[in-house]
Amino acid sequence: MSALLSLRSVSKTFGGLAAVKSLSLDVERGAIVSLIGPNGAGKSTVFNLITGIYAPTDGTISLDGRALNGMKPSAVAASGIMRTFQNIRLFAFMSVLDNVMVGRHVRMRAAVWDGAFHTPSARREESAVAQSAMQLLEFVGLRRYAHEWARNLPYGMQRRLEIARALAPEPSLLLLDEPAAGTNPAEKQALMDLVTSIRDRGVTVLLIEHDMRLVMGISDEIHVLDYGEKIAAGLPETVRRDPRVIEAYLGKGA
Repeated sequence: MSALLSLRSVSKTFGGLAAVKSLSLDVERGAIVSLIGPNGAGKSTVFNLITGIYAPTDGTISLDGRALNGMKPSAVAASGIMRTFQNIRLFAFMSVLDNVMVGRHVRMRAAVWDGAFHTPSARREESAVAQSAMQLLEFVGLRRYAHEWARNLPYGMQRRLEIARALAPEPSLLLLDEPAAGTNPAEKQALMDLVTSIRDRGVTVLLIEHDMRLVMGISDEIHVLDYGEKIAAGLPETVRRDPRVIEAYLGKGA
């Protein structure tokens, strides 16, 4: 495997606060990589740096060898990175199908003129987008709910819908920000299976998650942050037994 995403000596400061400190990591192509750490460790800041919401104070971020520094979030998305959020951000009063179709629109080629006048080319492309969205709903187990309002789905299904929408533009890298938050044990197991299936479709996954059973069960590699610094990295079993990781989560003497 080769690195799809690379961070090199990336730092982010807010005034006098260093949220991320000289972070370097690689996400190998075709892997499931987890970024973990206690609350306030800087994990979400790293996601915001990767996706262009924040600009690094120092360091470089690159996707497949192309520097992302200075790109707007829309340009980062167009380059092949999509994400979900810790707090679900669906279009509540749109259908499940339309939520996924919105995600695909960043790849549509029809001009504004074609869309405004419903030209044959625009209709053909819209039909293709709808078909692709239905296939994604089938993949995440939501096809039967395609014409329900998104707000009517149970919480766990809303999580799956958000993942389907993020997959719609066919990203090379998917960032999942605490996808298991608020889900029950059965939903978490189903989520583990879904994330593995996403990787099997050729999408590399970078995951923030607090559920250690889930993290240890699906990760090829784990990076651990504490107060903005990487304190450990490696295979799940190696990270699980690292004294620095145990101390960061449980305190000294644990």
